[in-house]
Amino acid sequence: MSAEQCQQARLSKDRRYDGLFFTAVKTTGIYCRPICPAPAPLERNVEYFSSAIAAANAGYRPCLRCRPDSAPGSPAWLGKSTTFRRAQRLIDEGALCSGDLPQLAARLGVSERYLRKLFDTEIGMSPKAYSLYRQCLLAKKLLHETRLPVTEIALACGFNSIRRFNDSFRQHFALTPTEVRRQRNRHPLSSGAVTVTLAYRPPYDWSAVRDFYCSRLIEGLEWVGENSYGRTFGDGKGKGHFTAVHDPDKSQFNVTIELDDITQLAVLLANIRRCLDLDADSARIESCLVQAMGEPLLSSGIRLPGIWSPFEAGVRAVLGQQVSVKAARNLVTKLVAMNPDNEDGRCYFPSPQQVADWDFSSLGMPQRRRDTLSILARFAVGHSLDDPAALLALPGIGPWTVNYLRMRGLSEPDIFLEGDLGVKKALTQYPCEPLSAAPWRSYLTLYLWSLLA
Repeated sequence: MSAEQCQQARLSKDRRYDGLFFTAVKTTGIYCRPICPAPAPLERNVEYFSSAIAAANAGYRPCLRCRPDSAPGSPAWLGKSTTFRRAQRLIDEGALCSGDLPQLAARLGVSERYLRKLFDTEIGMSPKAYSLYRQCLLAKKLLHETRLPVTEIALACGFNSIRRFNDSFRQHFALTPTEVRRQRNRHPLSSGAVTVTLAYRPPYDWSAVRDFYCSRLIEGLEWVGENSYGRTFGDGKGKGHFTAVHDPDKSQFNVTIELDDITQLAVLLANIRRCLDLDADSARIESCLVQAMGEPLLSSGIRLPGIWSPFEAGVRAVLGQQVSVKAARNLVTKLVAMNPDNEDGRCYFPSPQQVADWDFSSLGMPQRRRDTLSILARFAVGHSLDDPAALLALPGIGPWTVNYLRMRGLSEPDIFLEGDLGVKKALTQYPCEPLSAAPWRSYLTLYLWSLLA
């Protein structure tokens, strides 16, 4: 964005630009979101940054009023490297809290030296420094929005020592956690739940997201209301459930989470953001879709609803092979009902180990598909599901299944399901140029499905 565009956006406090850039005020040493309610400073006293981290690297501290820790993510500064984006996602999920840099590098298939150089090139800081800053930003958010004890916030953000937490927090924000809480805390907890806000950049087509989830809803595992979506989780990221309530007036979701392991909170929040696709830049995406379709879209604010885990997405894809959405939903419902961990009306999606040991004769589907389900589960017990080549080598797993897993289980933005029956049918009625939608062809797939609906 040009300086003129940034100036116009911050003066109008336009939410469509929230998270796309940050305004740093030279006279105060503070950086803000473009929607900050404070009086706008003079243009000669500001400079613009494409990310909060860039502003922090320049020596600025986050504003306590607009709270940059709550801004939606900015695709503009994610970098062009696929390895960097994957590393960033893993760090956001706590890879350097539960492990170290050599383990992360090995998981990415690169050397430590290359990984450090990659982060320095993309964002001007080391992987560890990035992880620490993200931990502190989440801690600041929890101090503002919850009454969790400071010790629990430290654990939730990946700090094993209160002293280290306090030192890191003071270093980044020039305030102690206690000082932040004393100034801003006003949101009580109830029933052991954690309630936080997750912002997005408007527009957001909530009705389309809600209806998409509703048509594939598994009773007991998920629930959908007029303005809300929620589900259970219990797949190694702790066990519990969440409900996200849409607040369009503030361009955010109010998310209430109940979980049994507070150390998994950062991972859970990152996954909720991914599933609700809160960091998408709809304007950029839709400009590509319009070019591909050759005409204006029927609605704005398109989002890609995600599935909670790659394994669940893979199972849903296998059960959905060559059947309707309704038939696939019935099969998934039967599978989930087999989980002995279900309790008190709540269902949990089974783990790979559980599925690997089950007999699927009651599911009413061809034996070959039952075998494929077992093969996928046994593979998932000891392997990550983000390697397309390894998945394609499994018997019964074809391109459609792998691409569906990548599109909804990993939220990869550039997957076009050209072999999908619904997409093929839509293309006969609505011809388009899929290549023109790159790198957002997952959204084109979703849009073609919506045209049939």
